[in-house]
Amino acid sequence: MPTSSASPARCDAARAREQVRDVAVAVGVPPDDAIRFADALVTTTVQGTSTHGISRLNIYIRRIQAGLINPKGVLTVLQERGGVLVFDAGNGLGQVQTLKALDQLAILARTHGVATATIRNSQHFGAQSYYCNRMAEQGFILLALTNCEPAMSPEGGYQAYFGTNPIAASFPTGKGFPVKVDLATSIVARGNIIAANKQKKPIPSGWALDGEGRPTTDAAEALRGTVMTMAGHKGYALALMVEVFAGVLAGAAIGAQVGSMYKDMDRPQGVGHFLCLFDISAFMPMGEFTGRLDRTIDAIKACQKRPGVDEILVPGERSARIAQENTRLGIPIEEATLGEIEALCTELKVPFRLR
Repeated sequence: MPTSSASPARCDAARAREQVRDVAVAVGVPPDDAIRFADALVTTTVQGTSTHGISRLNIYIRRIQAGLINPKGVLTVLQERGGVLVFDAGNGLGQVQTLKALDQLAILARTHGVATATIRNSQHFGAQSYYCNRMAEQGFILLALTNCEPAMSPEGGYQAYFGTNPIAASFPTGKGFPVKVDLATSIVARGNIIAANKQKKPIPSGWALDGEGRPTTDAAEALRGTVMTMAGHKGYALALMVEVFAGVLAGAAIGAQVGSMYKDMDRPQGVGHFLCLFDISAFMPMGEFTGRLDRTIDAIKACQKRPGVDEILVPGERSARIAQENTRLGIPIEEATLGEIEALCTELKVPFRLR
């Protein structure tokens, strides 16, 4: 299919899952884990968060090849008390280990109503909304926090210390989509700057500082500098909160100790995650919850609209529509990402399925 920088190629999601699975297996990921890994990357892309989906396949594979991710990492329970689990991801793939941790956490949440886990010794694990949406489908509310490689300075500084440290939760509804909240504590997810750099495009003013603390619209300079916090000191405070839960409490690397996925090709990342899972049925019948939330959504959407606004959307609604379109038309994949995956396939002697 002809492609251009303005119009990414589209590919069937099932074929993309097979492609990611086969590439992962070729570098030593067990087949069942490769299926989990592929579903996380491709589903995230289907839902429109392409910066955290299949576009990151190349760097995960390169880190496996460099010995910085253990493709056969074993998830172990270090401590269990009541509804609390403390996990060590064994330096395995973050997506795989988090899905396995949630399987165990769900059992505890069904028993106790609420269950909480920390995970240490992990990696960047993609978009948190993937896990939150997945658990919403099962009648849970998942609150997820993760720390990340240094990308953002504390308010008043320009040295990268915090990651973009996102916060996420999803809530099941009767509307055909979950209410999904997934936001970085930076003004923008760093993946958007990485994507702009790949495409040789400028970034908007106000997103980032360069390596000397000056505002920049150059994506490459922004990656050498820092992303701005969301809402100034408020974003800084939230980033610190996430760091305490996902780094300090989890026993993971903290702040500048977290390895960079792209820059530090000589050491593991040591990322930490914090997961709190609520069984809705412990609070009220599921139908009552979704009914109350649906009526809340209806009331929000019925609010008076600003001039020029046709519709008020709730969080998660836009990505649900994008997912419908991508399921029908195929997921969009940028030419640079296709080139990376094709090169991997050639190197690993895996059939290339995406053209």
